[in-house]
Amino acid sequence: MTATAFAEPSLAPAFGRSVSLPDDDKKDFIDETVDVPADVDINTRPPIDYSSVGAFRRSVWSRFVSLWTKRFILSLLAGQVVSLCITCTNVTTTELVNRNWSLPTTQTFFLYFSLFVIYTPYTIYQYGFKGWGKMILRDGWKYFILAACDVEGNFLVVKAYEYTTLLSCMLLDAWAIPVCIFFCWVYMRPRYHATQLIGIVVCIGGLGMLVASDEITDKDWPALSRAKGDVFMLVGATLYGFTNATEEFFVRRSPLYEVVGQLGMWGTLINGIQAAGLEHKDMTTASWNGATIGLLVAYTAAMFILYTVAPILYRMASSAYYNISLLTSDFYGLLFGLFLFHYSVYWLYFIAFAVVIVGLIIYFWSATPEEQGKLNPQSPEYIERRHHSDRIAGQV
Repeated sequence: MTATAFAEPSLAPAFGRSVSLPDDDKKDFIDETVDVPADVDINTRPPIDYSSVGAFRRSVWSRFVSLWTKRFILSLLAGQVVSLCITCTNVTTTELVNRNWSLPTTQTFFLYFSLFVIYTPYTIYQYGFKGWGKMILRDGWKYFILAACDVEGNFLVVKAYEYTTLLSCMLLDAWAIPVCIFFCWVYMRPRYHATQLIGIVVCIGGLGMLVASDEITDKDWPALSRAKGDVFMLVGATLYGFTNATEEFFVRRSPLYEVVGQLGMWGTLINGIQAAGLEHKDMTTASWNGATIGLLVAYTAAMFILYTVAPILYRMASSAYYNISLLTSDFYGLLFGLFLFHYSVYWLYFIAFAVVIVGLIIYFWSATPEEQGKLNPQSPEYIERRHHSDRIAGQV
């Protein structure tokens, strides 16, 4: 049995946008779908032949070779880029705390502001001020919900690390994976292949090895209030899974610059108000110097890359694939820690990393990245775009 392409989402009237273009504008419309005869399936993997040992071996090799398309390779690499970015943010945050600078909400404000000042001007360039204003009035509410969940997810996860143990944080953070899969199903009704679920289980098994490695090498810390911290992490992971799936749904149907720009704009407002209310006193006592500013720049740069690459990865693969790709971040954390925090090398880390990579390969063993959802980003029907391009981020 092979996975089938996503059906049209049941929530399209609420979150998507239907587009009908005048005849004179159709020449400027980019249709990313491909018309294929009904009896041809361009996405089916080569079948496995069980007739003999030799035939089975050859068919398995053919299936393995078929995995390594340009789109799959780029998805695999993009997943490790975002995983490295997560590691960089963890390292810089740790260094900021060690330097008496612990303002989690203020810290993420610079991220949302950078997304806003980069992507919003380009959206205005494409739509014009009038079109941009129409987009905010008509579709701004859905981006406000996305940004609010993203801001609070980041805040709760950071707070969870203050109250519970590292072991709990790492395990509970994986809750974002089933949440993301659930909301993808709600939005797009995908039919997940069995090997995709097996790949996820294998990746989580690799996470278990990483957690065990951290326990054996004594990287954990005592819990200040374990129940409180675990609740924070569960709620934060739930918000992460929701925002990942929702953003994937948006970027498959809308221009990337519109989605990310709106996330940055509303995130700046929500995050700024929250930082002013919760951390205005701590801002005056925190250590503001060249070192902390440099770490803030590094943190913001890593997060900016992550928030730019992630939606492209959603288009090339899926938000679920994005989440399981992040499970390798603890291994990269070890590499950073060898030089910065003098961590000890434990052999299980390398096996765990290999297990996660194998899980990422198994995820697309039967299903192809192209089957994960329809990619057809369009500007709103009520906007006349000023500029048109044949280049679509994530279209490989």
